[in-house]
Amino acid sequence: MSAGPISAPGPTAGALRHVLSHLVTPLLMCIGMGLAYLGAFHAPEPHDLRVDVVGSGASAQVLAQSLQDKGDGALSVRTVADRDIAVNHLRTQQSYGAYVPGSRPELIVAKASSDTSATVVQRVFTEVAAEQGAPLQVTDVAPTADGDPTGQGIFFLLVAVSIGSYASVAVIGGAGAVLALRLRAGLAIGTSLVVSVIGAAFAGPVFGLVDHGLGGLWAMAWLYSAGILLIGVGLHTFLKRWTTLGVMLLFVMLNFTSSGGIFRPELQPGFFGSLHSFWNGAGFVEGVRSHVYFGGHALSGHLLVLALWFVAGLVVLGVAGLAEAGRRRASEEKAREVAAARAAAGAEEEMEEAVGV
Repeated sequence: MSAGPISAPGPTAGALRHVLSHLVTPLLMCIGMGLAYLGAFHAPEPHDLRVDVVGSGASAQVLAQSLQDKGDGALSVRTVADRDIAVNHLRTQQSYGAYVPGSRPELIVAKASSDTSATVVQRVFTEVAAEQGAPLQVTDVAPTADGDPTGQGIFFLLVAVSIGSYASVAVIGGAGAVLALRLRAGLAIGTSLVVSVIGAAFAGPVFGLVDHGLGGLWAMAWLYSAGILLIGVGLHTFLKRWTTLGVMLLFVMLNFTSSGGIFRPELQPGFFGSLHSFWNGAGFVEGVRSHVYFGGHALSGHLLVLALWFVAGLVVLGVAGLAEAGRRRASEEKAREVAAARAAAGAEEEMEEAVGV
């Protein structure tokens, strides 16, 4: 009986090590996504959530102080003289709820700022009104578009634009590795333009997430996408196959969780809340909210965040260009040295042959 074919243990072991080494990346993604998403979203609790109590009398002061004490740091309660001031605070995102006490108590919110924050505030003041034996009237002074009733559509638009951007990094950096860096940079800019147009189509005619301001939304989507692509393409020069993990860390794990699209910083752990002030996803989400719903209040600051990430992409790309140029010079120098060594060896061999003759 003839024996069956015997597999070579060497190639199999080598292939297995190769597979196991590449499994490290998805496992690290699993750990990173779990730590980021669960750390940011699993137990939202308010802290220093700013609310106003309308009134200048003693009863308003007592109510505000009792809410402050009872909240134990959850709320930051202030009194304002009249309803107009409270509404202005909401429309400039200085507060997330305003309670007007009386026989027919009213809660004023701005759901476009954050539906989850408005829900938390409504829960608090529903209990306050119930203690006074009166139903609570809720007034929304900044409602969202009909196509985005929860106000979270902008966050999911962020997700779509981000995935289109960082997934393209792997293609440009990998399949386009043989291209000159300036061509890869051009591809990055062109791809970001396409991604931003797709995002604007989703936001406007496809799903109606916004009912005006679509041009400004597109511009911010392009700036946001271009920053990701430029940074990613530049990082690929250094990280190679680890680039996907790197851009996921920057633009998914830390980005989505700190964007404020689901929970604002006042409902999150301090780490993610601190990232909200300068991370690019927050710049996009808050920039679109400001542009579409709040009359451009603080828009310049959000645009500055996006612009700085774009500039960071140009810087990373520039450093990558210097590194690649250095590698080319080193490779050319090594090639010249090898050629010179071969030429010297050939000359020596010819001399030996001539002497032998």
